[in-house]
Amino acid sequence: MQFNKYSERDLQSYLPRRFSRRQLLKFAGLSGAGLALGSCGTSLYAEKVRPIFEPLNQSIEELILQAKTPVPEFPISAIEPNALLVNSFNFTPEIDPNSFKLVIDGAVNNPMQLSMSDVRSLPLTSMVIRHVCVEGWAAIVQWGGVRLYDLAKLVQPKAEARYVYFESADEYYESWDIASALHPQTLLAYQKNGQTLPLENGAPLRLAAPIKLGYKQSKWVTRVTFTNELLQRKGYWVDDGYEWFAGL
Repeated sequence: MQFNKYSERDLQSYLPRRFSRRQLLKFAGLSGAGLALGSCGTSLYAEKVRPIFEPLNQSIEELILQAKTPVPEFPISAIEPNALLVNSFNFTPEIDPNSFKLVIDGAVNNPMQLSMSDVRSLPLTSMVIRHVCVEGWAAIVQWGGVRLYDLAKLVQPKAEARYVYFESADEYYESWDIASALHPQTLLAYQKNGQTLPLENGAPLRLAAPIKLGYKQSKWVTRVTFTNELLQRKGYWVDDGYEWFAGL
């Protein structure tokens, strides 16, 4: 299968520019109240405060992310093979990897449907990172798969694309800012700890990244959609009051 090439310099234009420490502290001081309230999950925050502070919080977190900077990884010896818990959202879908197609569409110049054979033909990236759950537990896991960055080079996002939506076979849904999606350590993983990804962990494809909390890392991903605007349905747990950006 032939893939079109897309300029790395063009893709880097999606990543946020760096700000001075003085600018960062200035913005952080303004958003402190919103960050504190955002962690509470109260109905007051959801109904009154979040619409005011959430855009500002998102801007601060994007500055802190500095999406071009890789997160330090762990050695193979640090892997915790039994620490990754299985959280079920709705049900565990049955997916035939032989007929599976990953749809990548939306605000792109070259929409695609990729089989798992197509996905595996792309460069494999492996990383040992900490998976952090909002429930308070964490696990060091080795994930292997294809970078969202490399998929973006194939589909060529349009200049106005700012967000990426993920749909899953279990009806879960999530959305990310495009800078986080194009971070060099954001994967669609099909391996866990050097082995084929188990179904209960999201096979055949799941999101894996050291820059987001666990609820942002969708399992059983079937569609990736680039969009110009953040739609009303932002994410399953986000729509129930969880923070949208959820960065680490």
